[in-house]
Amino acid sequence: MTISPITDSELERRWALARQVMEDHGLDALVMHAREDWIGGYVRWFTDVPALNGYPRTVAFFRDREMAVVEMGAFGTDRAPGAEETAFRGVGRMLGTPSFHSICYTVDYDTDLLINALNDAGAKRLGILCPQALPYGMMTALKTCFDTVDASDPIDRVKAIKSAEEIALIRQTAALQDQVFAELCDFFRPGITDRDVAAHAETVGRRLGSDQGILLGLSAPQGQPSRFMGRHFQTREIGSGDHMSVLIEVNGPGGLYLEIARTMVLGAAQDHLHVAFANVKAAQDHTLSLMKPGAAPADIAAAHDAWMQARDLPPEIRLYAHGQGCEMVERPLIRHDETLPLAENMCLAVHPGYDDGRVFAVICDNYLIGPDGPGDCLHRTDKKLFEL
Repeated sequence: MTISPITDSELERRWALARQVMEDHGLDALVMHAREDWIGGYVRWFTDVPALNGYPRTVAFFRDREMAVVEMGAFGTDRAPGAEETAFRGVGRMLGTPSFHSICYTVDYDTDLLINALNDAGAKRLGILCPQALPYGMMTALKTCFDTVDASDPIDRVKAIKSAEEIALIRQTAALQDQVFAELCDFFRPGITDRDVAAHAETVGRRLGSDQGILLGLSAPQGQPSRFMGRHFQTREIGSGDHMSVLIEVNGPGGLYLEIARTMVLGAAQDHLHVAFANVKAAQDHTLSLMKPGAAPADIAAAHDAWMQARDLPPEIRLYAHGQGCEMVERPLIRHDETLPLAENMCLAVHPGYDDGRVFAVICDNYLIGPDGPGDCLHRTDKKLFEL
């Protein structure tokens, strides 16, 4: 069994939704591919087992039989998992090959095994999930051998609506992240490095049940922006009076992702930092007032930009709000090009921010969409600057 498995009934719920999509679109199989856990949620959503460490995992989900999975393994691996292998629920055939995306000639081995499995199942018409992200050779071969369509949108529409079980796990993940941040506040002090902060956050998250995620942030003197950067850049030693904005984006039970961002200050925060934080907090409140079932993400994005510019603040050129679940980032995106409207029981991260050269102002929290709009903030951490 995996570290934090979802229930059999939740997997069966997902499979039933997917098979209805397949029935509606005349599909014999869905094909998906991932190489890591952070943004590889189709694979985890269907199997409850993520791809890890860059090793490819390809799944064929059939309308009339159990799944076939192609993953890292020995040449010639072709077996049916035993009943005791509970990590492979719903999988009827495991195929293995030692392939690596850093070794170009090995990737075609995965493609050959996948095509053989599809042919053995009699599949003719395939729905590909995010075909643009499949390896070029694999996608080319699938289009040559089968009738293929992009099935991402109809699957995204059912995947974005969280079940009661997923919502309970989401709440647990929010509590986990709150605890990580609380322990970071106790740990944050002069003389440690940014990497020490990230390592401590990761240790706390793992202790509480997280198995994957990112922890971003660089400390800086006040008057200089504390930007979100990864471990490769986290070399600075923290001094008295410094501040640090941190993003804790780790998963929790069931592999579900949320994210929280706050700013810690060693001492008193300067007025400019207080004003900047008040700006992003007000921007978050404004966005939340618009996030109702049926709302168009493009309209919300445009309204956010107008709100910012009316206050002489920059419009958003990143992604400032988006769905989360089995992936760090999933639909809907609050962006000009998103076509999936908001709906009840979607989970969204809302993280407005801006960088004026003196401060990287940011706040991030998660919300569930209720029948009339967002419910209470899933994170219980105070929305303030933490002057420590």
